[in-house]
Amino acid sequence: MALEDIRIVLVNTSHSGNIGSVARAMKTMGLSKLYLVDPACEVDSHASALAAGATDVLGNATVVSELSEAIEECALTIGTSARSRTLSWPMVEPRECAQKLVSGSETGPVALVFGRENSGLTNEELQLCNYHVCIPANPQYSSLNLAMAVQTLTYETRMAFLDRQEKQPESDDAVYPSAQQMALFYEHLESTLNETGFIIKQHPGMVMTKLKRLFNRARPEDQELNILRGILTSINKSTRQKPE
Repeated sequence: MALEDIRIVLVNTSHSGNIGSVARAMKTMGLSKLYLVDPACEVDSHASALAAGATDVLGNATVVSELSEAIEECALTIGTSARSRTLSWPMVEPRECAQKLVSGSETGPVALVFGRENSGLTNEELQLCNYHVCIPANPQYSSLNLAMAVQTLTYETRMAFLDRQEKQPESDDAVYPSAQQMALFYEHLESTLNETGFIIKQHPGMVMTKLKRLFNRARPEDQELNILRGILTSINKSTRQKPE
């Protein structure tokens, strides 16, 4: 079932009750994969109490130290954001977010990432995501706690899943690279641009950030990424050849 490959990722959560409430919100919508990134609290009895009948989701939660670990196998990652920060990133509405998660989960794990209760995700964490999603709440009072935000987006996800089951659309045969494969590509790209002098090490500016935004927006498939890596390797060989 596609829902089994949708991960809910909580970053640096500070209140155990919120973790329990999120587990409950997930289970009511049929989701079970909970990832905790560097939690600032223990999954204690308070978490279990608020999880109600979803203690199995809590008990099976995966704890990691970095966001990159939670999403390294994921070909699609969507981060929650109140608004884009210093650099605009591809944005999706909650309904479109849900459709992308359900569609992507048919070929492998995908992730929906939630940040800290008081400050959300950092710019660096948001840049690890393919898309950002913002819940269009009342602008005069847009205060949503963590569990509410999770419930809203997991509800949309369940509706997208049920709708997809009913329509039984043709499957997308495209295979997309994982977050780890994209990270390796960005490392290769940056080292090549440094090697050619396109990026000046002392003054790198925002070149790599803008390139990451470009490739996140384009979302290359596996074979396309292999072509890009091949181009970079060809450039590497050319620049490293010494004249006779």
